[in-house]
Amino acid sequence: MKFKKLISVVSSCVLLSGCGAVQETSANLTASVQSQPVSVSEPGTDFQSSQMQFAVRLFQQTASEHADENVLVSPLSVMLALSMTANGADGQTLSEMEQVLGNPVSDLNQNLYSYTQNLPSGEKAKFSLANSIWFRNGLNVKQEFLQTDADYYQADVYQEDFSPETCGKINKWVSRKTDGMIDSIIDEISADTRMYLINALSFDAEWLHIYKDTDIHENQEFTSADGTKQTVTMMHSSENSYLKSEQATGFIKPYADGYSFVALLPDEKISVDDYITSLNPESVSAMLTNAQDTEVSVNMPKFKNEFETSLADGLASMGMPTAFSGIADFSGISDTSLYIENVLHKTFIEVDERGTKAGAVTAVIMDENCIEFSEPKAVTLDRPFVYMIIDNQENLPLFIGTVKEIQK
Repeated sequence: MKFKKLISVVSSCVLLSGCGAVQETSANLTASVQSQPVSVSEPGTDFQSSQMQFAVRLFQQTASEHADENVLVSPLSVMLALSMTANGADGQTLSEMEQVLGNPVSDLNQNLYSYTQNLPSGEKAKFSLANSIWFRNGLNVKQEFLQTDADYYQADVYQEDFSPETCGKINKWVSRKTDGMIDSIIDEISADTRMYLINALSFDAEWLHIYKDTDIHENQEFTSADGTKQTVTMMHSSENSYLKSEQATGFIKPYADGYSFVALLPDEKISVDDYITSLNPESVSAMLTNAQDTEVSVNMPKFKNEFETSLADGLASMGMPTAFSGIADFSGISDTSLYIENVLHKTFIEVDERGTKAGAVTAVIMDENCIEFSEPKAVTLDRPFVYMIIDNQENLPLFIGTVKEIQK
């Protein structure tokens, strides 16, 4: 599928220059804006709850805007890109962003740094993230802003002429940092675009217990959201964590190290859209925390999905409209009057018998103002369902999405 742009930039004109061949002539300022040591501490007591609240709200808002699609968002990727941007906000703009993000930006910096530093990554469960700031020649960016994002987000900093070659460099950076899962984020650069703040996230993990050939069943049936019957490949396994709420059942399936896949299947009388609307952060956290240690017979389809969206309208509706308006205050970035023109989000996932590969990119584009059971449970994902990839320490979603139809 052809993806739209997924970035946050500061700009106002509509003159565009397309991507060109990559020339290694950028002014990489990373060496001159070196990150200073930051201590790793336990995230604050409200970190888990505020992050889960943001994740659920973002998922619900995005799903409501894409009712006919398989949706996949990375709350962590969006949070990191917006938090980097918030370090340059002030006044009402900052107040609204902090309300949506759930914490004062100074707390976000420390908590997100500590959280991401503690996320495991090994040979069989690889997790990586990267951040970068790209700004146009002539924009006087404040050193304190760059230093803060370098310290807490290890952001690479690039000063560019924003020519077609710059477009190619940004896309090359995105492809490299997502291990090729997402090969581009922009098609062209507006003449008035001043800055890109980009997060890239990559996840590649094997199942703790790899499927055997006898566990793979071809020519099985999946009923999509519109009632169409699809022929799919189902993967059978026996899991040990059963989830149940008033409206859904599900399971937790562990990866090799530090992460788990979560599936939530709404009851047959409830549509997946109605189920998503009914979700609340407290109930999701409680369900994950109180997973029942009992045998679950699981049948799950192999699936993959690519998704892209603009988050600008959704984030404004969630409570931060000023950042996207002509009265935005990003004076902490530059004395030039900037606002967020768009927030682009692009994701990829593939789930098969080996494990899961998933990637996400979030670009902020800134423009200038011109219990026990006696018998095994069973969950068969043969109709639309919700899924997550969570870390096992905080039970926070790195990814959260829906499968309404199987894409091949």
